[in-house]
Amino acid sequence: MPHTALHVMNDEHQAIAAMLRSVSMLVAQSSRERKLPDFGLLRAMLFYLDEFPERLHHAKETQLLFPLVRRRCPELTAVIERLESDHARGETAIRGIERALLAFEMLGESRREAFEQALQRYVGAYLHHMAIEETQVLPAAREHLSEADWVDLDAAFAANRDPLTGHAAPEEYRALFSRIVSLAPAPIGLG
Repeated sequence: MPHTALHVMNDEHQAIAAMLRSVSMLVAQSSRERKLPDFGLLRAMLFYLDEFPERLHHAKETQLLFPLVRRRCPELTAVIERLESDHARGETAIRGIERALLAFEMLGESRREAFEQALQRYVGAYLHHMAIEETQVLPAAREHLSEADWVDLDAAFAANRDPLTGHAAPEEYRALFSRIVSLAPAPIGLG
């Protein structure tokens, strides 16, 4: 039986990956062209990564999904502990990227390389993190969680309303998502 939580997690992973790749593409393009990037757009995209995945998606994985999988599949305890550690460091990691971007914006080219390297480490680590979830945790959840387990997971993840997964942006986020979609390159935007 298909579960809402699995669909939502898959959609959110795709949206996160697309945002990460779009940020990387923008930065690489500005570097190739020896131009400064659109700092406002980059800040908006990084804010999205902080606001939605860090605060909404990861919290539900850590608080709901991981404990159930750990209970049903104790052989995945080390994997889950690593993923939880990644989540715990996530806010600090995105703040570091945002600070490196600010340093690049305020101090110029002398800070470009540090920002680009920090961003690439972040993007690579994040994509790797999601790959572990998709190849180890989610298959185990599909196989070992009970229908009763899925009831709470489905309800919790169904409440996620990430605009990049096809939902209308909440009023307070409309300007942010309008900016991202109008200026960012595909697959996130139209720019």
